[in-house]
Amino acid sequence: MRNSLKYILSITPVAFLIVFLAVVIRVYGIDALSGPSQLVLIVSTSIAVLIAMLYFHKTWKTLEAEINHAVGSIGSPIVILLLIGLLSGTWMVSGVVPMLIYYGMQIINPHVFLITSCLISAIVSVMTGSSWTTVATIGVALMGIGKALGFSDGWTAGAILSGAYFGDKMSPLSDTTVLASSLCGTPLFTHIRYMTITTVPAFTLSLIIFLVAGFLVPSTGGIDTSAFTTALSSKFNLSLWLLLVPIATGVMIYKKMPAIIVLFASSLIAIVFAIIFQPHILAEVSGIATAGASPSALVLFKGAMESSFGSTSIDSGFAPVNDLLATRGMAGMLNTVWIILCAICFGGVLKASGMLANIVSLVIPFTKTRVGLVASTVFSGIFFNATAADQFLSIMVNASMFGEIYKKEGYEPRLLSRSIEDSSTVTSVLIPWSTCGMTQSTVLNVPTLTYLPYCFFNILAPVTSIAIAAIGYKIYRRPNSKTHPQV
Repeated sequence: MRNSLKYILSITPVAFLIVFLAVVIRVYGIDALSGPSQLVLIVSTSIAVLIAMLYFHKTWKTLEAEINHAVGSIGSPIVILLLIGLLSGTWMVSGVVPMLIYYGMQIINPHVFLITSCLISAIVSVMTGSSWTTVATIGVALMGIGKALGFSDGWTAGAILSGAYFGDKMSPLSDTTVLASSLCGTPLFTHIRYMTITTVPAFTLSLIIFLVAGFLVPSTGGIDTSAFTTALSSKFNLSLWLLLVPIATGVMIYKKMPAIIVLFASSLIAIVFAIIFQPHILAEVSGIATAGASPSALVLFKGAMESSFGSTSIDSGFAPVNDLLATRGMAGMLNTVWIILCAICFGGVLKASGMLANIVSLVIPFTKTRVGLVASTVFSGIFFNATAADQFLSIMVNASMFGEIYKKEGYEPRLLSRSIEDSSTVTSVLIPWSTCGMTQSTVLNVPTLTYLPYCFFNILAPVTSIAIAAIGYKIYRRPNSKTHPQV
């Protein structure tokens, strides 16, 4: 009886978290990450503390020590998240992202509309590191084009979301990518390179499906993207010289430079290009009137600073483009940092009290083989997306639950971080009541269950993850690991 009570009490804080989050998301919707979810985590942490002290006889000093250790371990990831905000702002005002979108829009053709929508969404998402921004901006524009061509909302939304979540998963600017790699102890670019083994096959199959569907699904009408492209070209100096910024970033990534250095250096380069090519944009962002004169050094300085740390808005004369050009800088990452800190406290208490170990012990029988371990991680990610209704929490709980198991079985942490992303990140948008599902269905005005069958990448990624584990392709073990690989 006492053994059963141990498991019941260990699950209680998690169960409370899930139920409370469901209520919060029902009440606040997409605003749940702006404070309510963080408060839920703090309350859940307090419940975990009470159980840990009253039943498991842990002292506050023990719990506090683990919280301090856990918070200390995410110092670098938090800096990376802030630098991601810096980069997103500087890449936008420099014209890099607008230039890539502008030329991407030029290649749209009715027969390749679906595959093009997927590719454009993927490019924008990789560049911005945000599926939400991609869907809310270029995604909305593509939905309108799809309607004009006669494509069903499900097909168009599926193509957009497949590309957007490919980018969200693979971009070094993505908060979920940074979070998964950092919590598992995998270097960011090592994590991204390792994900290509499962992500590229899933994305390639998705592109093939969208290509074939483009010729089979009936469509009518012509494409008019002139309002979109005209607004971009009239507002920015879209020089191909701007390609040097992403190229330089790519070279630094190829040279395996630390993520913090890459992000900061790329931001500085973008600021230089903004001063050279978009001084009028910096002047607009600064809010200092220049009366037609060339912006002074002070104006350019303030514009660069504002776009780096704060929210910016640029008026292109076309509302959808204005939404795309809006950035939040470093300040825009604070809600993410906030929820990470709260979740880390929750996980720290669960770990120090032994409750996390009790929960993990329930799934250990399914993790004795390589396939079972990866499959358990994948299904756990989907489960927590459906129950906790938030991809950040799903990533954090999964990393805490399976970290020691992967280590004990002798696998490198990159396998865990990849398995988490193959499930927690990409399937979040498929859950109608999750923050991602609600947001994307609202923005695109397409019910989640309508686009779900067409989100081929989001469906294939978890399957590919398990399949690669079954094959055993490039499954790495820790140095000096004596554990023999098992299927």
